[in-house]
Amino acid sequence: MILAVTGGKGGVGKSTIAYNLAAELDALEQPDNGAPLSNPGSVVVDGDLGMADLPSSHGPDLHDVLADRADPYEAVREDGPVALVPCGRTLAGARSADLRGIADVLAALERTYRWVIVDSPAGLQADVGLPLAAADAAVLVTAPEGAALADALRVRALARELDAGLCRIVLNRAGPDPATGAVADRFGAPAVAVPESEPLATAQAHGQPLRETAPDTPARHALEALADGVYSCSSV
Repeated sequence: MILAVTGGKGGVGKSTIAYNLAAELDALEQPDNGAPLSNPGSVVVDGDLGMADLPSSHGPDLHDVLADRADPYEAVREDGPVALVPCGRTLAGARSADLRGIADVLAALERTYRWVIVDSPAGLQADVGLPLAAADAAVLVTAPEGAALADALRVRALARELDAGLCRIVLNRAGPDPATGAVADRFGAPAVAVPESEPLATAQAHGQPLRETAPDTPARHALEALADGVYSCSSV
């Protein structure tokens, strides 16, 4: 399943949600006896060609794949806690990449991975629409502030135009009394509140999922609930 993690405004935590969602979905696929996954679970694709935000590493990246310099599988890093296709951070790399190939890249990865999670760029440009058009469903990340909600509604309209079903709304960095019911009504999809969390920010800064560093925290329980909801959106 191809899942676009998107949102209108930058800085609302899309990359953090995408990375942790992959870890939680992998945990749901884990056999009860703790044995390794029989099939690869999740892979996160850092789809923000100009403002990559997920952990980087040496070797081919999404820029190289979209410039026909590497195969999608050559760019996958499986040596960390979450399988990841990183994106380059150079202007030259971004200019050489042809985003029109993103659908083919995601489809290729889907042939191996159960979940292909795309950390989409912010805004409403073509680089947002193309991952949405390729996705089976979307998770829309926003913050409680009015500007973030307004921008997220615009992306919601774009997702509808592209037939990307909205699986969940994430109200990220929520306060103690999040208006999840009102947000769900406004967007037309169930909402999950992920509270403001210093452990979550610290884990992300070190390239670690929260379930590995602080599993018994409110933010981690919210991420677990998000994964349960996303799992229920899948057709399998």
